[in-house]
Amino acid sequence: MGRKLPGLNTSSMSDISFLLLAFFLLVSNINTDQGIARRLPPPLPPNQKDTPEVKERNIFVVKINSKDRLLFNGEVGDIHDLKDRAKEFLGNPSNDPKLPEKIDMDIPLLGSMKVSKGIISLQNDRGTSYDMYVAVQNELTAAINEMRNELSVERFGKKYADLSTPQSEAIDQAIPIAISEAEPTKIGERK
Repeated sequence: MGRKLPGLNTSSMSDISFLLLAFFLLVSNINTDQGIARRLPPPLPPNQKDTPEVKERNIFVVKINSKDRLLFNGEVGDIHDLKDRAKEFLGNPSNDPKLPEKIDMDIPLLGSMKVSKGIISLQNDRGTSYDMYVAVQNELTAAINEMRNELSVERFGKKYADLSTPQSEAIDQAIPIAISEAEPTKIGERK
């Protein structure tokens, strides 16, 4: 005759599993901060009804149509040229009267500098692919990051990412993120 083996009591095993799961969910750091960092413009003062007028020379219009084709200020463009065109527009190195104006600003740690009043206006069609939208955002961000790195190396001898907080804030004032996005619309096709 066989001996009966004693059974293992597993009644509390599900309780322990649930407690472990709850513990790891509470103490784990789940990074969900993904997206495109943009600083929103401040709200208009209550007594001001209209937005301030911006001169046409200070706006670089980038349009993406439903077929993922780009237009830069009305000219057909290519994604590979966008970063360089944005840098040239925002930097206006030769003080071209067709490119943005510059204003004198006294910036802590940098002194008196000419800061561009340029704004990049991004407009996309409702049919624009997400991949193209992100590619355009990446190119525009790369343009600003490169400009900040160049100024950081010139003024502080190190890359923007290696700067102290006061130094990076000074560079941010000298080269602000000036990208304005319009609500997606139906952009006309060019043949």
